[in-house]
Amino acid sequence: MGRKLFGTDGVRGRANQHPMTAEMAMRLGAAAGRFFRRDGRNRHRVVIGKDTRLSGYMLENALTAGLTSTGMNVLLLGPVPTPAVGLLTTSMRADLGVMISASHNPAEDNGIKFFGPDGFKLSDEAEAEIERLVEAGVEPAQAQNIGRARRVDDGRFRYIERVKSTLPTGAHRLDGLKVVVDCANGAAYRAAPEALWELGAEVVPVGVAPNGTNINLECGSTRPRVAAETVVAHGADVGICLDGDADRVILIDETGQVADGDQLMALLAARWAEEQRLRGGALVATVMSNLGLERFLSGRGLRLERTAVGDRYVVERMRAGGFNLGGEQSGHIVMTDFATTGDGLLAGLQFLAEMIRTGRRASELVRQFAPVPQMLQNVRYAAGQTPLEHQNVRNLIAEAEARLVGKGRLLIRKSGTEPLIRVMAECEDEALLAEIVGGIVAEVEAAI
Repeated sequence: MGRKLFGTDGVRGRANQHPMTAEMAMRLGAAAGRFFRRDGRNRHRVVIGKDTRLSGYMLENALTAGLTSTGMNVLLLGPVPTPAVGLLTTSMRADLGVMISASHNPAEDNGIKFFGPDGFKLSDEAEAEIERLVEAGVEPAQAQNIGRARRVDDGRFRYIERVKSTLPTGAHRLDGLKVVVDCANGAAYRAAPEALWELGAEVVPVGVAPNGTNINLECGSTRPRVAAETVVAHGADVGICLDGDADRVILIDETGQVADGDQLMALLAARWAEEQRLRGGALVATVMSNLGLERFLSGRGLRLERTAVGDRYVVERMRAGGFNLGGEQSGHIVMTDFATTGDGLLAGLQFLAEMIRTGRRASELVRQFAPVPQMLQNVRYAAGQTPLEHQNVRNLIAEAEARLVGKGRLLIRKSGTEPLIRVMAECEDEALLAEIVGGIVAEVEAAI
């Protein structure tokens, strides 16, 4: 059976609409519980975290019902970052971890991500098998083997201690730094400010008043304007913008300028290479990363290993090739020496540590290379529509690719998390860049 439920980052959709219904969450829980049960004894354990969406209560209860019905014991973490679920799945010796979140999506959406006992997101094959079990149905456990559920109150504190411990020797305190941290009214609204304060920083929090419906609303890594204005208004040294589940980060320098994940990856890769910590002499990133990053690495004798879009594919390539640093332009930064998935707070702390170590301002550290002009536009489409299959669209894409040979590159793809066609191109000739992207977007819209 092909993957119908799972996208590039778990199951995701509009809350209370297929597949993000309570019924489907219960079926997914039962299927995942059956998949991870090794025998019939009632000793299996699953940890569940969530962000701050209103629908998280509904999905948490439904997943718990499905999991306990197959004999899994459920440990409920409450609102914690996605990387905390990966961490606690391993540290609590759980068979399975679940994060309820739609990441950077609006509050009306939600999602379910699964982690294996090693703390890494499930493979395509494991997700396909869970889908098969959802389709076939799962026989529940005997009455005496039904699982139990209980709250875990210290999950956030365990996570905070872990991320604090990753700071290098000589930069384990942040005294003297004023840091704006935008938590997107999401999962890290308590963990991130607490961690920074405990490390000695003066913290100016933004997006720390979740109400169930304001996650990512004009704040966070996809909407950094308010955080940038706050940095300037408070004379802060740096801004750290997280998304709804805190697995990605965008940085803001002291002038209010925004820097993406490519610049942070360039900084870390160069630093780690100097210290002979960069395994394999390579950084793993997706096809979305800027050509300027590739040139920056090449100039230092390093490689850029590109993957499909999605941090799961970055992690898979890292594990297969033995690499320890990777990520996405959008701000997922994966450091497998410390974590099993992207961790926005951890990555932000690594940047702050570099500020402490070098004594340099954020504006100096976030300008590692000059990016090649890049343009990205999104086109929303309805269910059942296939605009990329229209002949006029295909012809125009082929023509654009021919015009960019030797000058740049073109990437057209469907989002794995939203009903969007993403049209991205890079080219030194900005007029040609705008012409190509604008033309393709117009043709896709016409097809829709």
